[in-house]
Amino acid sequence: MSSSSTDQTLAADPQRSAMETYWREVESMEEKEEEEEEERKSMDELELEEAWLTEAGLSYLLVGSSSEEALPPVQAPPPAQALLATLTRQQTHTVKTRLHNYKHTLKNTHRQPVMHVKDIFAADLESVVSSAPQSPSSQSSANCYDKNTTKTIRRHTKSAHPGLSAFCYDVKPSSPPASSAKTATAQAEWSRPADWLVRDCPYSDGVAEHKRGGTCWDCLLDHGGDVSYACPCQDVTRTDDLSSGDVKRLGFICHIELSTFLLALGVQSKRTRPARNRSGDGATFGVPLNTLLENDRKKCPGLKVPVIFHKLLCVLQQSGLQTEGILRVSGSVAQLKYLRRELDRCPEGFDWSIVRHVDAAGLLKLFIRELPTPLLTHAHLPTYRAVLGVSGSVHQVQALQLLSLLLPEAHRETLRALLAFLRQVVSHQELNRMSLWNVSTVMAPNLFAPHRRGNKQRDDLEEAVGGAHLVRLMITHQDLLWTVPNFLLSQLRQMNQASNHKMGLSRPGRLLRTRNDKNKQVTELCEGIIKVHAPLHAKVSMAIQLDRQMTAKDVTAHFKCDNSGVQRLFEVGGNIGERRLHPDCLLLDVYRVNPGCDWLVKP
Repeated sequence: MSSSSTDQTLAADPQRSAMETYWREVESMEEKEEEEEEERKSMDELELEEAWLTEAGLSYLLVGSSSEEALPPVQAPPPAQALLATLTRQQTHTVKTRLHNYKHTLKNTHRQPVMHVKDIFAADLESVVSSAPQSPSSQSSANCYDKNTTKTIRRHTKSAHPGLSAFCYDVKPSSPPASSAKTATAQAEWSRPADWLVRDCPYSDGVAEHKRGGTCWDCLLDHGGDVSYACPCQDVTRTDDLSSGDVKRLGFICHIELSTFLLALGVQSKRTRPARNRSGDGATFGVPLNTLLENDRKKCPGLKVPVIFHKLLCVLQQSGLQTEGILRVSGSVAQLKYLRRELDRCPEGFDWSIVRHVDAAGLLKLFIRELPTPLLTHAHLPTYRAVLGVSGSVHQVQALQLLSLLLPEAHRETLRALLAFLRQVVSHQELNRMSLWNVSTVMAPNLFAPHRRGNKQRDDLEEAVGGAHLVRLMITHQDLLWTVPNFLLSQLRQMNQASNHKMGLSRPGRLLRTRNDKNKQVTELCEGIIKVHAPLHAKVSMAIQLDRQMTAKDVTAHFKCDNSGVQRLFEVGGNIGERRLHPDCLLLDVYRVNPGCDWLVKP
C-alpha cells in the first residue's frame, strides 16, 4: 500500500510541476501583453502629440526631426521662433501644455526630449518682438505715415472683459424675412453681422469668461433660434486672396488658436489614429483629391476642384435644381454601377449626355464617400464632432471657421464648391421640396464617417442629427468659413515681420521721390504716395497720392483697357507675402499697416 502511494506521489509531482510552469508562462505572457499594450498606447499618444506639434509649425522640437542636428538645442528656426513670439498668453499656455504632454509621453517610451519647455520659451524670444518695429501708442496724425508704423497685436493680450461697445452689433435684429425660394437662408429668423471678424481680439481671449464660469458677450447676445451671420463689411480677406506661403503660416497660428479656443470653452477634442488610406483601382473613385487635381491640371492648369466633381455639379445644376427630391431620390443601382465602371475605365472619353440628374446625385455622394481621405480629413473629423459640444451658435460658427481654414487646399476648395451647390439646391426648395434641413440630413452621412460606440441605434441617431446640424451651419454660413479674421491676419503680419527681422530681411518703405540737387540724384520719402506697378499693362508704373477715400478699384481704374480682363490690386512684401485686395479696400489703411509693401496690378 505504501509502495502504491509513493508511486502516485511521484507521478503527481511532474504533473503539478508542469501545471505550475504552464501558469507561470501564462502570467508572464499576460504581463508581457499588458506591457506591449501600454507601449502601443504610449506610441499612439506620442504620434498624436507629434502630429499636433507638426501642424503647429513646431516640428523642430520633435525627437529625430531633420532640424534637430542642424540647430543648437535652444535655437529655433526663424519662422518657428517668430511664431512663438506672436502668440498670445492663452495660446502660449496651450503650446506649453502640449509640450509637457509630449515630454511626459517621451518618458514612457524611454526617449529624451530635444529641449526643455523653459528653453523653448526663453527670454531671447522677447527680443524678436521688442526689436521689430512697433507702432507707438501715442502717434500724432502728422506722423501717421512713419515708415516704421506697423499695426500688430501684443504678445500678452489681456481682453477678458472688453467694453460692451466693442461687441454690440451695429444693427438691430430685423423681423423674420418672408419665405422665398431665392435665398438659401429662408429658414433663418433674421441675419446679424459677424462683427467678431473685424475684432483684434482672438476668439480664445473673447471666451475667457467661460473658464471662470461666466458668459462672454457673444453668448449674451446669442438668443438662440435660427440666426444667420453675415460679413460685417465687404473689405475682408479670404484664403484665396493670400499666397500659399502665407496660408501655410496662417495654418500654424490657426491650429494653436483652435485648440486654445476649444479648451477655453471646456470642449475636449481627442484625436484618433487615422485609418489606413484605401485606394481605388479605377481612375476616378477612391482616388485622393490631390492625385485627381494633379492629373487634371496637366490638361487644364489652374483648376481648383477635380474635373469629375465639377462635371457632376454641372449636370445637377443644369437639370436637377428644380426636380423634386433632388439628392434624396436615388437612381438605379445597376445604372450607378455601370456609370462608375465607365468613369473609372475611361474618364476622358466618357459620354456625359447619358447621365441623368438622379444618377449624378448618386455619383456625387458616392464620390465623396469613397475618398481615401475624407473631405473633412481624418485629422479634423473628431474636432468637427467636438464642435457639437460648443455652447452657442456663434462659437460653433467660429470653430467651424477655424477648422475650414485648416483644411488642405484641395479639400477646402472642393468643400467650398459643394456648399455653394447645396445653397443653390435650398434656394429652389419651393420646387424641389428640399429644405435646408432636408439637404443637410441627406448630405451629412457622406461627409461624416460612421463613429461607432456603445448603443448602435442610439449612436446612429445622434450622429445623424449632429452631422445634419453641422452641415446646416456650414451651408448657412459658408461665406464666413473662408474669411480670415482680423486677429489672425494681424498675427500673420507680426509673424512675417518678426521672421524677416530675424533673417535680416526687414527694409524701409519703398515710397521714394527723386529730385535733382547739383546734378546728383537724391531720394527722399514722400508721405502718402505709393508707386503702383503693372508689368502686364502699357503703363508700367504710376505714382498715386493716397487720400482717405481712395480704394483699390480707384487704382485699377487707371490701368483699364479694352482688351484687358479684370484687374486686381495686390499688396506684396513687407509684413505679408502677397494679398489680393478687395475692390472696396481703403488703401490708406493698408499703407499704415504695411508701409514697406509694393503695389502690383495684375489679373
